Amino acid sequence: MAATLLMIVALVALLIGYLLYGRYVARKLGLDPSRATPAHTKQDGVDYVPAKAPVLMGHHFASIAGAAPILGPIYAAVFGWVPVLLWIIIGSIFLGGVHDFSSIVASVRHGGKTIGEVIEDHIGKSGKRLFLVFAWSVVVLVIATFANAVANVFVAEPSTATASFLFIIVAVLFGLSVYRLKTSLWLSSIIGVAILLGCIALGLRFPMVLPHGTWKVILFVYVFFAAVAPVWILLQPRDYLNSFLLYIILILGVVGIFAAKPEVTFPAFTAFHVEGKGYLFPILFVMVACGAISGFHSLVSAGTTAKQLDKETDAKAIGYGSMLIEGLLAVIALITAVTILQSDYAQKITAGGGGPIGIFSAGIGSFVSHLGIPEKAGMTFAALAISAFALTTLDTATRLGRFMFQEFFEGMPMQSALSKNRYVGTVMTIGVAAFLTFTEARGALWPLFGAANQLLASLTLLAITIWLAKSGKDNRFLKYPMYFMFCVTITALGFMVYNNFTSEPRNLTLVVFSLILLAVAITLVANATKSLRNATRTT
Repeated sequence: MAATLLMIVALVALLIGYLLYGRYVARKLGLDPSRATPAHTKQDGVDYVPAKAPVLMGHHFASIAGAAPILGPIYAAVFGWVPVLLWIIIGSIFLGGVHDFSSIVASVRHGGKTIGEVIEDHIGKSGKRLFLVFAWSVVVLVIATFANAVANVFVAEPSTATASFLFIIVAVLFGLSVYRLKTSLWLSSIIGVAILLGCIALGLRFPMVLPHGTWKVILFVYVFFAAVAPVWILLQPRDYLNSFLLYIILILGVVGIFAAKPEVTFPAFTAFHVEGKGYLFPILFVMVACGAISGFHSLVSAGTTAKQLDKETDAKAIGYGSMLIEGLLAVIALITAVTILQSDYAQKITAGGGGPIGIFSAGIGSFVSHLGIPEKAGMTFAALAISAFALTTLDTATRLGRFMFQEFFEGMPMQSALSKNRYVGTVMTIGVAAFLTFTEARGALWPLFGAANQLLASLTLLAITIWLAKSGKDNRFLKYPMYFMFCVTITALGFMVYNNFTSEPRNLTLVVFSLILLAVAITLVANATKSLRNATRTT
């Protein structure tokens, strides 16, 4: 079977989804371009800064994409290409896009606050604090894991390190040019992207070689400054420029697939249970998160994007559109895996064989070679782009952790020190992440991340469902995805508890953390159910 057919199906389905279902969701949310957004009403020059739609979409897209939509589909290919493709398309249109889009709008309507604030308004203060602790823990895991992953990339590919830090300098200059010198966005973009490509060339010529531990220290110092600096000077321009790398990868991937015309070698479906992976339900829906639906996206949507939204109608393209583009990236990643021999896949999927990033980079290199681009150049560019996305996720996650830390302590006796001071929250967030990274404690927690991430999506959908119910609006487009995601995550956590308790030796750390997550979910659902029933009675 030709992989081009998979690409055509995905492109058509995602386009129709954006035009039809995206419009339906926008109508249900009641977007109003004349309503002032928090970026204007709370503008402070640091976090609340109105951004032009293309710039904000670049930040949002680069922050949510990262490497996850590449890793998940490639790992999940062991179940066969049909279930993975269906989950990516259906998930991104009816679950992920709705989740991201509505998260932005809910945050905007609540003054740019996080989803925790929405929960406080509609479920209660204890529910908010419980949610913030859980969400902050997920972000700390993201920071710890991505810091280690980026350090690994920098050690393995020193040229990537040079290019990545040159990107930062270019981003600062871009921000100063657009926001202080008032240079045309499109002129600055053309010059910025050209310099960006030049940074990649310089990175290949002058690689930075440092030990793994040193890179982690440098990365934590960098994300501290990235998290406390005004968004317009680094976060916005850096993510905006980096998004062009992702757009280039998408274009090269799509065009390269049509040029190469690779054949799908994997079976459409392998088995409902795969040894070492588990059952297709719920594992597939946890394994493929970014690319279908991801709770981390709600933290970006309500944490940074909503604070920079110029007008409400921009939320459709930025929230819903970015999610569908990420779904397309996930489809390309899937194709790079299912067009190689299964025996080669089994060898390459391991860390020693290059892992998912190696499979993706090799696939892109092979596809673009049919466009006259040297295969090695295509592979190198893909690897550099992925590392740039990972670094973007790292600094965005740190800022989000700082937001949630500050919000948790609002109204408490030590409010001025812990809630108002952005440096304290940033140091605490980075400190815990650094501890996990340097002690290798993250190794015991990482298997929980997939389920925790999807549970976060479930809780976000739950909070927004209640908000709409109390506002007297139809919430079925959120309610049914919420039910499905709760079934997925609770089942997945149940399997984790059972498997880790019965395995030899028992992994009690995973058992305890799985039970904690289950307790958080059950407590919030119990409180939310009462609130939802009350809201339903009054509408």
